[in-house]
Amino acid sequence: MNFTKKISAIAIAAVVLLIGTHANAQSFQKSKLRFGIGIDGLIPVGNLTNVANLGVGITPRLQLGIANNVALTFTTGYYHFFTKKVYVPVFIGSNTLVSYQNDLDIIPVKAGLKAFVSSNIYIGAEIGAGFEVDNGGGNTKLIASPAIGYASKKWEVGARYESFSGQHNNYSLIGVRLAYGFGL
Repeated sequence: MNFTKKISAIAIAAVVLLIGTHANAQSFQKSKLRFGIGIDGLIPVGNLTNVANLGVGITPRLQLGIANNVALTFTTGYYHFFTKKVYVPVFIGSNTLVSYQNDLDIIPVKAGLKAFVSSNIYIGAEIGAGFEVDNGGGNTKLIASPAIGYASKKWEVGARYESFSGQHNNYSLIGVRLAYGFGL
């Protein structure tokens, strides 16, 4: 089992265990809807470091409380990675041509669970699809993402490891999300 699968399995197991336990979470209530919009800083990990330096994202999230300390989440958004220069070994006279890769853009669509282990600290796990956007239409990747964070009534700060797999090109990122949320 590779590192990504182990982390995802641990996060999912922790969330399942927490569903049966009681925590005094104050951040949301059962049967209540919340909406949040986040700004993400994205740090490439693994194979993605070969083509991208860093990324930014915007992620709206809807969550529904299924218990006073557990919520279902639905997250989507847009990730943009700034790619590196690629040197193409084509010589014209004595010059080497420099080529730039298209920036990598991804639309993530994820569903998951968020469980509070104390009044403001949560762990979460999401799974879904990442749609690569480029000029000719991109690949679709499976996304698995464990997370940890802090949430108050209006603000949330979280960190996650996100793995993208599929089409023989797997990569990962570490994301930090700052979000503002409110009840619906």
